[in-house]
Amino acid sequence: MKAGNSVRLLSVCLTVTAELLWLCNGTYFSATQVCPITITPNPMVVQYKSRVQSATCSSTTNNPTNVQYIYWETQHGAQTIQSLNETWFVDTHADWDPRPVCTAVIKGIGTCYMNLNYTLYKTPDSVSIHALNNTELVMEDAELQLQCAIVNVAPAHKLTVQWYRGNETIEPDVLQMIDCWHENNSSCNFAEVRSPVSVSSTISVSLNRTHHGVQFRCEAQLDLGAERIRMMSKPLNLTVLYKPIINTTKLPKTIPVFQGYPEELVCEADGHPPPKILWLYSSDKVSHVSEGKLTVYEAGFYNCTAINDIDSTIHVVEVILKEDYLPLIAGFVAITVVVISAIFLFIYSIYYKNTKMRRYSLKNPKLSNHNGNVAHNGWDLPLPMTKLT
Repeated sequence: MKAGNSVRLLSVCLTVTAELLWLCNGTYFSATQVCPITITPNPMVVQYKSRVQSATCSSTTNNPTNVQYIYWETQHGAQTIQSLNETWFVDTHADWDPRPVCTAVIKGIGTCYMNLNYTLYKTPDSVSIHALNNTELVMEDAELQLQCAIVNVAPAHKLTVQWYRGNETIEPDVLQMIDCWHENNSSCNFAEVRSPVSVSSTISVSLNRTHHGVQFRCEAQLDLGAERIRMMSKPLNLTVLYKPIINTTKLPKTIPVFQGYPEELVCEADGHPPPKILWLYSSDKVSHVSEGKLTVYEAGFYNCTAINDIDSTIHVVEVILKEDYLPLIAGFVAITVVVISAIFLFIYSIYYKNTKMRRYSLKNPKLSNHNGNVAHNGWDLPLPMTKLT
């Protein structure tokens, strides 16, 4: 007889024996009773192709002699395998969905069991991102679908995908399974499949010029309870094509120019591909055009045109010629200063003559007599003068 049949026969015998004990003792295990067994560790999280690990099932009853049997049951495809051992050893290469159950037959209680919360996980072989239309050149305001492919990951129901646009997070769409292998005659859905599968996540984004050069990334996350395993894709750089827009803050619609003084007009435009700047004008007095800069001397309308492969934009500037009144103002101020200075000098001279220099009259002089005691040289003759008012 084969070993598998022997184990199955022993299981039937154990079950029949337990049922006979229930009938004899009048005891049944109900849902309200707690099965006095424990599993260590529980939950059990094992990495694919890691070292051999095991789980142990033991009784917690106060009287160990009441424990008749403790054994493990696992599923392998459509076959149920029983192991008459308190320890179950994990095959980390193949045990994707063994559904391990520890079963105990205890006197006074009967047959009870406890499930092991078991997970065998596998990190993805790769996480990559690409555009569904296989292009990284996108027109402005167009909608683009990006797909994140996660290859050979398990279990899929513990997988989430996070999208990033620069440092901004994006809500992902529903995960879809690309391929899987049926196991236990189950369908390929996230709730049932445990073996490695390839999964995709797709988002739709509407792009504008601010997204030019922005990096898109996706991250696969396996939530294993106490541990979360992350794997990030390489960034995807998108090129957004958009028509030129002229910077009108540097180039207003009206610009005054003083006669005799040239003015430099600066025309800058943002676009991708980078636009070319063209100036359209008719004046012969325009000196040069260089890197979007135009030097003008006279009034007129000047057209700045920004052109790239997507479209073109035109901005018209009116140059208004103004007279330079600064020399006239300076001359007027100088003449005013001269006139005021002349008036001031005239007034001051009159004032000086009246206050500093006095006038005297020699009419009716009275000669004084010489003092006999004093010698005179004949020239010292005092002449009395009358002050003129």
